[in-house]
Amino acid sequence: MAEGNADLGEKALSKVVEVGLSSQLDHAEAMDVDIRTDPGKLMQGNVDSVAIVGKGLVMKRDLRLETLEINTDQVSINPLHAVLGNVELTHPTNAEARFVLLESDMNRAFSSDYIRAKLRGLKMQLEGKPVTMSVEKAEIELPGDNQIIVNADFLLLEPGENKKLVATAVPRVEEDGQCIVLEILSAEGQDVTQELITAIFEQVTHLLDLRNFDLSGTSMKLQTLEAQKDKLVIHALTEIVQIPSV
Repeated sequence: MAEGNADLGEKALSKVVEVGLSSQLDHAEAMDVDIRTDPGKLMQGNVDSVAIVGKGLVMKRDLRLETLEINTDQVSINPLHAVLGNVELTHPTNAEARFVLLESDMNRAFSSDYIRAKLRGLKMQLEGKPVTMSVEKAEIELPGDNQIIVNADFLLLEPGENKKLVATAVPRVEEDGQCIVLEILSAEGQDVTQELITAIFEQVTHLLDLRNFDLSGTSMKLQTLEAQKDKLVIHALTEIVQIPSV
């Protein structure tokens, strides 16, 4: 096969995967898939690498990623299906993934109806008495130094008083990359309870659940999560059992 035809084959397969990935997202500002191989290897079902780069991807629960990068090891595919434009893996492959969430991305998700509903009508104890609290507004700040700050306005339904909370936490990876824990460093505010702080940061943790970033046919294991200034950078190891295609 001529080199031009080989390039055409790579581009055709790349486009199929690009369309398949985009179909799993609510929105994508840009998506680029680069499959590298040559005619001889492709006939034997071998692909040197697959590189995926996405920008402005809106995923589950209105969670937006500023950027997504996935780079695979060598990939084994069904050569007959590849000829028909379908990238079907014959063996799982490993990949490295990098996600970037902006501070604005997190606040967009944190103000969604899903998260807001989780922070209303919270039953807890205050000075030994049962009270009901609702978080009216919460904003996340990423100042750098691996810190996550939450500023929240909440309402004590009994006796109907508005209060404020400022709390700082640092993210930690636990359970062999399966869990993100936010260690609370400080919390300030009147009538702030540990239960309220825990409830708010629990929702931040849910936003960072790796299952929110899973695409069909993939599973992820967290390596690092770093809270930089104005953004979160996540690195994960990914096992791909099937590359999405149309």
